[in-house]
Amino acid sequence: MANDFITDTHSHINMLQGKTAKQAIIDAYKNNVKIIIVPCAYPSDLDEVMSLIQSYENVYGMLGIHPSEAKDFNDNIAEKIKSLAKNEKVVAIGETGLDYYWDKSFVEIQKDVFIKHIKLANELNLPIDIHDREAHKDTLDLLKKYNRGSNAVLHCYSGSAEFAKECLKEGLYFGIGGVLTFKNAKKLKEAVGVIPMDRIILETDAPYLTPVPFRGEENEPAYLKYVAEELAKIKNISVDEVIGQTTSNALKIFKIRQ
Repeated sequence: MANDFITDTHSHINMLQGKTAKQAIIDAYKNNVKIIIVPCAYPSDLDEVMSLIQSYENVYGMLGIHPSEAKDFNDNIAEKIKSLAKNEKVVAIGETGLDYYWDKSFVEIQKDVFIKHIKLANELNLPIDIHDREAHKDTLDLLKKYNRGSNAVLHCYSGSAEFAKECLKEGLYFGIGGVLTFKNAKKLKEAVGVIPMDRIILETDAPYLTPVPFRGEENEPAYLKYVAEELAKIKNISVDEVIGQTTSNALKIFKIRQ
């Protein structure tokens, strides 16, 4: 396929401890990862991400607040996102969504902030990058109710094959990362089996979810090739096909011109 390089569609390179973002970008390039999209999690990330995307040619950004930080979202942050999103290298709103794993004490606040992010993405004509942890039904229900035409990606997909089928009916895309290489990731492998290749993009979620054979170490974009190799095995296609299709998908979803 025309695209022979890997795209890391969700990578917190600003959070790396073991090396600088600059070194991670250099190492990624050596391992054929030539586009990196950096999401926000905390309000302080907004400025860090903008600095990164303005400093490096093939680094792009998403602007948003992680659901675990939903209490910190306010109108000033929303206005800041609107203003910063005028930069053409801002390619999505995210990460946003729902996380019921750590703390269920402010679920309604999370829902309200997620809805605001969805509306923001629609207003700005940008995709939505979604964190969904143990909140599958609510995530899909809110997207059905409020999303008006923005591409939506379930980053680090963690649902079942059956839930994937429901999401496919709504036109969602699936971010697949290092968990796919874990021996105990039976549910994810089954889900990937039913998701068409034109709906899959690759991601690291660096510095988290490091793939085998580096599990236990800090994750980085350079390791994304191991996810591509595992996906190729599951789909019974070549690694080149995986790389070509997933990068084509990413360029289309995030409207990145190469």
